[in-house]
Amino acid sequence: MQSSGQQDLSRAKSLVNAYQKVTTELSKLIVGQNAVIEQLMIAILARGHCLLEGVPGLAKTMMVRGLSQVMNLSFRRIQFTPDLMPADITGTEVIQEDSTTGQRALAFLQGPIFAQMILADEINRTPPKTQSALLEAMQEHSVTVGGNTYPLTEPFFVLATQNPIEQEGTYPLPEAQRDRFLFHVKVVYPERDQEREIVLRTTSAFEANMGPVISGPEIIACQELVRKVPVPDHVMDFVLDLVRCTRPDEPEAAAFVKELIEWGAGPRASQYLILAGKVRAVLQGRFHVTIDDIEALTHPVLRHRIVPTFNAEAEGINVDDIIDRILKAVPRGTPEKIL
Repeated sequence: MQSSGQQDLSRAKSLVNAYQKVTTELSKLIVGQNAVIEQLMIAILARGHCLLEGVPGLAKTMMVRGLSQVMNLSFRRIQFTPDLMPADITGTEVIQEDSTTGQRALAFLQGPIFAQMILADEINRTPPKTQSALLEAMQEHSVTVGGNTYPLTEPFFVLATQNPIEQEGTYPLPEAQRDRFLFHVKVVYPERDQEREIVLRTTSAFEANMGPVISGPEIIACQELVRKVPVPDHVMDFVLDLVRCTRPDEPEAAAFVKELIEWGAGPRASQYLILAGKVRAVLQGRFHVTIDDIEALTHPVLRHRIVPTFNAEAEGINVDDIIDRILKAVPRGTPEKIL
């Protein structure tokens, strides 16, 4: 019989194979965007949610719909608008009459949140009251209506999109809600060759025939597996130094941090860096986390958790620039030094 460690390694290899199959199937539908797809996969396997930012026409909806298809997950798209109400998302109770007895009783009609993969399109276009309807679902994986709590089907994943070029009449997400997203992913324009391929595919009779390669129960098993990945002490120290370096009130904070950052990242950033680093390590074929894993995920984890000062914005310094400077300022520990 295999030991527990051997079983975990065998499952890790199966996860790598499944990830490769997912990316292969998605490449039939999506051209490029490999980094975005990797980050979405990491978020799902880390049991987290993503905030996706990009201009219209970059196939964000198609990407998420295709991902749900190859992962065999139910999918719903919610278009957020200024008149959307919380009950339009979570569902509502209605009075129904029994045709045989004539008695009336309250019955709960599920809203679109009752799916395994949710695309919350343009979430910043709806008022805070409706935005907050997602909070319990994202954190607790359940919905409470009329005093009754209804669990959501696992695995459950929310991907919310924002349009960065139209801010008039929008409602920026509160800090508490942004912090609940594991990643803030930026979708960029495709390269010239990729755009040529996109045009050829979408203006011809081409059809992407994709099939499921992993199931919901298998995803849940993978979510449990990645939490067993060990984290060396020097990697843990690097994560703590990195996150604490974003806080201007820390005594050891660098001068540029005090000048450029108004509010830094909280402990959830450290948790998510470690958890996402574990997933990336497994997807890279390793059963241990390295500093390279942490550095690769620092921008999507921190960019929505750092609030720049007025001086930084006036000088045209964005959050990604600040994160670059922090990465250069924090020393990379080594196992030899730690030991």
